[in-house]
Amino acid sequence: MLIIPGFAGQDTCDGVSRRDLLRIGGSSLLGFSLVDLLSLSSRGYAEENGKSAENLGGGPGFGKAKSVVMIYLQGGPSHLDLWDPKENVPEKNKSVFKPISTKLTGVKFTELLPKLAQQIDKTTLIRSMSYTPVGLFNHTAAIYQLMTGYTTDKVSPSGQLEPPSPKDFPNFGCNIIKFKPPTDPVLPFVVMPRPLQESNVVGKGGGAGFLGKAYDPYTLYPAGDDMDMKKMERITTEDLQLRPEVPQSRLTRRASLRETIAKGIPDLEKAVSKYELNNYYSKALGLVLSGKSRQAFELSREKDSVRDRYGRNTFGQCCLLARRLIEAGTRVVEVNWPKVANSDNHSWDCHSGLSKRMKDQAAPMFDTGLSALIEDMDQRGLLKDTLVVVLGEFGRSPQRGVSTSGNDNSDDGRDHWPYCYTSLVAGAGIKRGIVYGKSDKTASAPIENAVHPTQLLATIYYSMGIDPGTIVYNHLNQPRELVKAEIVGGIIA
Repeated sequence: MLIIPGFAGQDTCDGVSRRDLLRIGGSSLLGFSLVDLLSLSSRGYAEENGKSAENLGGGPGFGKAKSVVMIYLQGGPSHLDLWDPKENVPEKNKSVFKPISTKLTGVKFTELLPKLAQQIDKTTLIRSMSYTPVGLFNHTAAIYQLMTGYTTDKVSPSGQLEPPSPKDFPNFGCNIIKFKPPTDPVLPFVVMPRPLQESNVVGKGGGAGFLGKAYDPYTLYPAGDDMDMKKMERITTEDLQLRPEVPQSRLTRRASLRETIAKGIPDLEKAVSKYELNNYYSKALGLVLSGKSRQAFELSREKDSVRDRYGRNTFGQCCLLARRLIEAGTRVVEVNWPKVANSDNHSWDCHSGLSKRMKDQAAPMFDTGLSALIEDMDQRGLLKDTLVVVLGEFGRSPQRGVSTSGNDNSDDGRDHWPYCYTSLVAGAGIKRGIVYGKSDKTASAPIENAVHPTQLLATIYYSMGIDPGTIVYNHLNQPRELVKAEIVGGIIA
């Protein structure tokens, strides 16, 4: 099936409709988004900014990262009960968990993170994350800001939003693969094991928005509910495989036939030349035939000891898969915490039952999985050019049992708190073994080097060799910066 580009549409940033792009063999064979994505992803700095990434300049750390792993702690973990515990404070503020020493002199975590405490010297810990909420006290609006760098026009006082829309700002990963598409036939951007979600708002801030669906991530959402810790054992990637009735030789012949037709119709070739369709088809075909991405998903290729090291649960195996995808050449991997906000059991959204839920459920998985990822990537040399970013959409209230967002909180729970919380960054030109910023005596507010979450996004772009001020055009063809924020220069080596 050949479809020749026709009239301009609204589905992509350059006005070309997705249905107008060349399709070969049918979407059921390759998956339409493969050719579509590889085609559109070639448009980078040279076209939109009149200069290449190499000519943008930039100081230390610019362009050090070839890939990014975002570990997103959906639900907002309590910084006071993980990695910014406070002593000599009122009982209502103090964590119920004991402080422990880490590899960094004078830096303490709580007893919930004993393994990460031994890997923290490979990272930068930012204890001064902060923003003032404007409808951002609840999860969805805060998630959208974190993932896109922007707030939406329609934010209710509770923070709830309308569902995802083609008018939304793009997820940071979608912007990255637009300007830095992979050079190998691999999936550019993978999100797992579940979508971003609060209540019935699913996927807000997780897609390509006005960039067009060509830049949407590949989503790996295995069957099973959030409490199913074995779901990563049931990964399926049929869309990255040849259908049984279409052997490789047949698919290759189709490609050859297409080339013959193109050569015999000069006008057709001229009509589609700006899209470099031969190149894009070859890349999509290569992705399917090479099996590189598909093999990365095969966790059974890892030794049992390695899988055990990461933890035999959804989060741990996602961290392991993230490492495998980065090794295969994927640009961006986003691991969303596998339990949705507004729920109990394994969720970071602890309005009640914090002492049991964090100790017995969320923290052990987090400590084991993240510490293994950092140590493993460092031992394999992957941290040299991979940026690892770990944070939630906000922290938790300094006092237990108080309401800051209209939620009910028990004495054994903390409410939402965007004014001060903690993140972790490692790899790709980031300083090792430092704590950046400082919170006050109750971890209520930063007293040194406050960092807005959009500044972390700016730093991600910068590390990838992308100017954070790069202009993209929204659905109304209006120019917008990738993010309106300065980088966090103090964490860059």
